[in-house]
Amino acid sequence: MIDQITVFLENNRGRLAALARTLGEADISMHALTVADTSEYGVVRIIADTPVRACEVLNAKGFRASITKVFAVEVVDHSGGLAALLDALDAAGLNVEYAYCFAIEGGKAVDVLRIDTRDEAAAVIVDAGFRVMNPSELYA
Repeated sequence: MIDQITVFLENNRGRLAALARTLGEADISMHALTVADTSEYGVVRIIADTPVRACEVLNAKGFRASITKVFAVEVVDHSGGLAALLDALDAAGLNVEYAYCFAIEGGKAVDVLRIDTRDEAAAVIVDAGFRVMNPSELYA
């Protein structure tokens, strides 16, 4: 499992830019970012090279940031790759709260998944022929 930064962000002009600038000024690199929004706020999810430090920096600057444990699963980057992973989880009766993906070198993708039943999910992922990535593979 890896650490993801989760930030509740007011849906106001310039707030996302301020978040990105805050991390940039702290020399923290983001590897992935996703935003889910409503009319009043957004939920920003970030994979960064130093997640604990990123969370501390954001909180010190007035953002509402926390660490969430998620799976980072290496998947071959081709049509149906994610479907095969999700089918295995579904067949085991596991629920994926949310997911997002990003491409990496070597024709691979990283699928980031939030699943509550961690131990069972890890076993299902591995049994289905996928690899759960370690933090050292994604962080600096």
